Amino acid sequence: MSYAIIGFGKIGQALAKAFARNGIEVSVATTRDPESFASDAAAIGSTIIPKKLAEAVKADIVFLAVRFEAHPDVAKALPSWQGKTIIDVTNAYGVPPEELGGEPSSRVVAQAFTGASLVKGFNHLGAAVLAQDPAVHAGRRVVFLASDDDGAAAEIGALAENLGFSPIKLGGLSEGGLLVQARGNSWGQLIFKDLVKFD
Repeated sequence: MSYAIIGFGKIGQALAKAFARNGIEVSVATTRDPESFASDAAAIGSTIIPKKLAEAVKADIVFLAVRFEAHPDVAKALPSWQGKTIIDVTNAYGVPPEELGGEPSSRVVAQAFTGASLVKGFNHLGAAVLAQDPAVHAGRRVVFLASDDDGAAAEIGALAENLGFSPIKLGGLSEGGLLVQARGNSWGQLIFKDLVKFD
């Protein structure tokens, strides 16, 4: 299984740190030349591989860690996303609901990535918290996942566990997904909730 993080701002780097902590290789890409962020990637760890966008999107599982407004540009990198799983880490805060046609923002993202399975996840924590080791007080930091594809949600749940997090599945995008999505100028009820699960 191959992984990529598209977007290498604070959230993208926080995700990369989770991969580095666990020695899992992940490609990172932006719309810029990989040389422009190679030193930042190297500072995180040797398993963080800077690539051109066209190369990174060949991965099986792609974290979309760009501004919500930038997702259509990333989607154009491939004619079809068939067989891939997109993890939507975007937040559509400030985007008027009418621009989304009344749909959850993740459903709008899913429509752009034709053929992919989409899981909303890893977006409810601020970058500074997401970057920390998720092992906290003998528990594990929670990440919420929502998807209309149960198989994809299970796959990303397993990845979240491998990265040290405790995944909690919230159901479909229109139900649980709304708890972790911004609508206009308001945040979903679970956004910024830093929870720890004890086994």
